[in-house]
Amino acid sequence: MPESTSSSTSGRAENYLAPETLGQLAPFELRAKMIVEGVMSGMHRSPYQGMAVEFAQHRQYVAGDDLKHLDWKVYGRSDKLYLKQYQQETNLDVVVLVDASASMAFGTLPVKPKWGGTTASRAKNHWTKFDHATALAVAIAYLCLQQQDRVGVGIFADELRSMIKRSSARSQWRSIVNILSAEPVEAQTNLTRVAEQVLSKVTNRALFVIISDLFDDPESIKTALARFRHTRHDVILMHTMDRQEMRFDYTQPAPFLGMENEGRLRIDPRALREAYLEAINAHVEKISKLALGFGFDYQRVDTHESVGPAMAYLLARRNAQMKRSKFG
Repeated sequence: MPESTSSSTSGRAENYLAPETLGQLAPFELRAKMIVEGVMSGMHRSPYQGMAVEFAQHRQYVAGDDLKHLDWKVYGRSDKLYLKQYQQETNLDVVVLVDASASMAFGTLPVKPKWGGTTASRAKNHWTKFDHATALAVAIAYLCLQQQDRVGVGIFADELRSMIKRSSARSQWRSIVNILSAEPVEAQTNLTRVAEQVLSKVTNRALFVIISDLFDDPESIKTALARFRHTRHDVILMHTMDRQEMRFDYTQPAPFLGMENEGRLRIDPRALREAYLEAINAHVEKISKLALGFGFDYQRVDTHESVGPAMAYLLARRNAQMKRSKFG
């Protein structure tokens, strides 16, 4: 799938990021858990030794080394010349993968006037899971660009459909909104295939943020996450669900339509609610355990709630875990 940069002006970036969301995200940074590779000066640790920011280790002096990095305290104690070495800081590459499979077109919350706007919500006049995924992707992109990190977006269903190449340019945020707002929402989910395709494009270490309702076989999800882990990438899994999917508060018999070619079935939801909730909660728990088992972050997201609090909670928890890992 070729990478592209959209120049369309059909989407309005401001409609996906409310001022209160900016305020909620302002105190947080999206940091890299792994050592990242890069050449620009940024806020994430690099595997390459240099003379920058954070002390790493001492190295014995050899003729020709810059004397300004000598550790005179060590010399005073040992009468030997050692240089201070520091950990370089670099920029992080973030790739946001947004699920545009047919089930993401589901939504039960009416669209707010002049807010959002994707092919899914325009067709149904409801705030869909895909709209919420778009809002999350835009918020993450904004945060990354504020940090001067490179961010790109991939849109997927049964395969990787399109991909905006990674960039830290100011125009990147609007390009991301434009392509998301026009993307069709259709087909089934195949996360294993998508992982293969995207990992063939991203060869340096990166942080992947996968935003999906994860209506895929758990074994397929496990295989996909294993491939990200094997290639030493970091992953944040944002499990995006409509509130009705989590509560199943329907009370009247009605036809239920499978959105990924599962067919139509008329049922009495009251008779099935207990079994449904047991099955959906078991699926959610299994996905959560899979993500955490690989050392990745997992966050379930309710599409009836605003983006800011869920993002803030995820970032606060992630940064606290990283701090404990560093100092504990």
